Amino acid sequence: MNPKVDEFIAKKSRWTKELTELREIFLSTDLEETIKWGSPVYTINGKNVAGLSAFKNHYGLWFFNGVFLKDKHNLLVNAQEKTKAMRQVKFEEGDKIPKKIILEYILEARDNELEGKKVALAAPGKYELSPFLEEAFKSDQVLLDGFYALSPGKQKDYSNHISDAKQEKTKLSRLEKIKPMILQGIGLHDKYKNC
Repeated sequence: MNPKVDEFIAKKSRWTKELTELREIFLSTDLEETIKWGSPVYTINGKNVAGLSAFKNHYGLWFFNGVFLKDKHNLLVNAQEKTKAMRQVKFEEGDKIPKKIILEYILEARDNELEGKKVALAAPGKYELSPFLEEAFKSDQVLLDGFYALSPGKQKDYSNHISDAKQEKTKLSRLEKIKPMILQGIGLHDKYKNC
């Protein structure tokens, strides 16, 4: 048992009982308990298998390679539109946790990890440079140099971050917020890595 998981659960006071129940299911397996990205994660041989999550209106567990789970009980939902592999099981207040079924999913996810099942990641690919970045580069050579000193993936993240905004004022606001990060050589999502 990892004491940091105790801390995580204690902070999620609305779901303490439920998270403890899910944790007990994980602890009944041979998975190792750790904290990554500020949440409990369960691993085997150093590979991520599943984790716990808690939010304002729901709690649950997620599977890193959940796309490979058979989902005989139709509990899984896609974690986010963009994710190819990750799947989650969500619970809301009053939901009963089907312990045997959750254990079944966890063990299947563990076995899939041991078998090495992985979703093939798409090549980084090309991206279209945001016109807002392009315009900013015309008057700021330091920003241009800083941007192209970043890895192609970080460049793509920044450009898409601006382009994904619907309104022009949001695009401009995002541009202003990312300028210092680009100049520091920081990627858009770096703060979430190595937590």
